[in-house]
Amino acid sequence: MKVLLCPLSDGGFLYPTIAVGRELEFRGHQVAVLGRSDIEPLVAGAGLSFLAAESFGGRRAFSAAWWGRTGLEQYRATARAAREFGADLLVTSVLCNGALLAAEALDIPVVVVGLSVHLWEYAAGGEGEPPLGRSRGNRTEEMRRLYERVREEAGFPAGGSRWGSGPLLGDALLLRGDPVLEFPGARLPERVWHVGPLAWEPVADTAEVEEVREFLARSGKPVVYVHLGRVFEGASRWPHLNEAFTGGRFQAVVEQGRSPHPEPAPGAEILAVRKPWMGPLIDMAGLVVTSGTSAPVLAALIRGRALGASPNGSEQPLLTWACMRAGVAVHLPKDSPGLWPELLEETWRDEGLRSRAGELGDRLAAVAGAGRAADIVEAVPRRSGVSKEEHDEAITRP
Repeated sequence: MKVLLCPLSDGGFLYPTIAVGRELEFRGHQVAVLGRSDIEPLVAGAGLSFLAAESFGGRRAFSAAWWGRTGLEQYRATARAAREFGADLLVTSVLCNGALLAAEALDIPVVVVGLSVHLWEYAAGGEGEPPLGRSRGNRTEEMRRLYERVREEAGFPAGGSRWGSGPLLGDALLLRGDPVLEFPGARLPERVWHVGPLAWEPVADTAEVEEVREFLARSGKPVVYVHLGRVFEGASRWPHLNEAFTGGRFQAVVEQGRSPHPEPAPGAEILAVRKPWMGPLIDMAGLVVTSGTSAPVLAALIRGRALGASPNGSEQPLLTWACMRAGVAVHLPKDSPGLWPELLEETWRDEGLRSRAGELGDRLAAVAGAGRAADIVEAVPRRSGVSKEEHDEAITRP
């Protein structure tokens, strides 16, 4: 089977998809990655073939910063690349409406690699879940509108998705978290599967790791790893970090991620970095502070690290409160930076929090996520109802 991976090219979306692709390649399938040209060395390091999105008219189509505005560009680039590659199946990420539509246009199955929690409406249950900035129904409706807009721009009939009222799931949606992170009593839609973290990242450069380790050794203070997500409409957390890591008990390694430029204050014990990996940095830390995005939360948990979370938008509030319900995270309020030093101290000393994080992390780490995901990918074509003749005709269409 020829499988085209076409996730967003940002690490939080790309890396778990690569984990699935590597397992499929190991099983004898032919796998290629479609993405921004700057990720080609990373994909080569993972041992997979690469197709540059720019070669298919998709210069901005696979950047998270442009999602919602480049759906038509993504649809066209994915369809062109899939035809050239002869793809039998697509594996994409959440937010990739263009890739979903390309699969529909080509009459081939598509599997969506999701986040650690389910973003959209449940099949049943979930009553009493707080809106956390917006309701689950509102979030689902907004994404459906974006999907329908791409359909309209591409000239497809409105409301004609082969998935009926559930196009956002594709033929299967893979969640990377644990069932305990879903709202109590809720039931997931039938095409949604928990597969575990799908942990993969590039191999860290030994010299770079040692450079960080030597820097931290100069102070000798306990280390907190901080991973900043996108700010959205919220405020920067740099004032909070400066408050927490100036003249106190801790020092911090701050991965800037998709946040604005670093703003460490003079005297703040903060090392700001941009690395394509985080595992070795979390290994050096005893606590992880995050905006509440999937990649650092899962990476922290599988290493038994408790969390301090200060969310802004998108999945961040949903995952933050899920981790708090599970007893593995403490909320760091954005409106009270002066409380952060005390909260970090309490979180560091909370043995119960650390124990629960370790238990959940052990459960996540024990899941053979890539194998489970590959099993689902291999089963999807048998469920799709697309015949070989229909597929061969579809991928040769102009």
